[in-house]
Amino acid sequence: MDLTTFDYALPEELIAQAPLDDRAASRMLVLYRDQGRWEDRAFREFPGFLSEGDCLVLNDSRVFPARLFGHRTGTHAIPLGKKNPARHEFLTGEVEVLLLRPVSADGRDWAALVRPGRKMRTGERVRFAGGLEAEIVSHGEFGERVVRFAGDRDLFAEFEKIGHVPLPPYIKRRDETADRERYQTVFARERGSVAAPTAGLHFTGEVLGRCRERGAEVAYVTLHVGLGTFQPLRAEQVEQARLHGEWYRIDERNAALMRSARRLVAVGTTSVRSIESALRGGEMRAVSGETDIFLYPGCRFAGVGAMLTNFHLPRTSLLLLVCAFAGTELALAAYRHAVEQRYRFYSYGDCMLIV
Repeated sequence: MDLTTFDYALPEELIAQAPLDDRAASRMLVLYRDQGRWEDRAFREFPGFLSEGDCLVLNDSRVFPARLFGHRTGTHAIPLGKKNPARHEFLTGEVEVLLLRPVSADGRDWAALVRPGRKMRTGERVRFAGGLEAEIVSHGEFGERVVRFAGDRDLFAEFEKIGHVPLPPYIKRRDETADRERYQTVFARERGSVAAPTAGLHFTGEVLGRCRERGAEVAYVTLHVGLGTFQPLRAEQVEQARLHGEWYRIDERNAALMRSARRLVAVGTTSVRSIESALRGGEMRAVSGETDIFLYPGCRFAGVGAMLTNFHLPRTSLLLLVCAFAGTELALAAYRHAVEQRYRFYSYGDCMLIV
């Protein structure tokens, strides 16, 4: 399959730049796969699509302030004598470091994306606010660097103090204080994501309560969102593409809830990928590790019966997953309808329920 099949035109003004004041006030486009149709609804109606025997599956990963801004450090020699030149340290241009995941046992080494990437070679050092410092120690795939943080400070405490909310690049503004709460689901618990599982952003405690009142169970998975979710596909032929691995976990209590369910209603593509990854070995079970599962048209779904998701960028693994679940023709036609009806797109935008 050619990746250009999974494209659509989107006016830039439909890309949501900020969240609604009310989390649950979004619109919801409902797709009926068996009937090949859709209808315009409101997210507040979502609990009405659940019933006894359903299990709502939520990703409880928590976003941390993963975007750091610092400056390159450099040195130049001040000759004080042939055998003993002094070296003077200075700061140069601004550097942006997007942390992805820890890659060493001591938690000091992190995979990261660094800008400007071409200038940042192995051995370069970056100094952040408060004196936190890191060195680039290696290069990896997909433009990654591995950076090692010096010292013995609690890194997550430092990130909370100096880090920025890692808003996606199509949001054309700097993060604000309010984003620390709004670019986070109300059920987020397990710290580790560098992008929000955005379908979950619509939920409030009141909406979750109404889901339970309908008789639905609520189960949690954890998938820490990283490059595997949000980086563009690099192959023009879908079958040749591959995703970066992301860490996920399902414990036995939540696996048991899913095993006993009549229907699994996954909230977000990350919940879908967690469920389908766990089912690769057969029955739903407790599991933890990395998944690089890539679901595209032609793939079969072993467990997911319905899915709530936001609208996704063209030519991405997320849109291909939606097309695999809903059917390519129906999904792309629904996207064109959403554009015509001026739905709000992407992370802070409206949502789609596929049943």
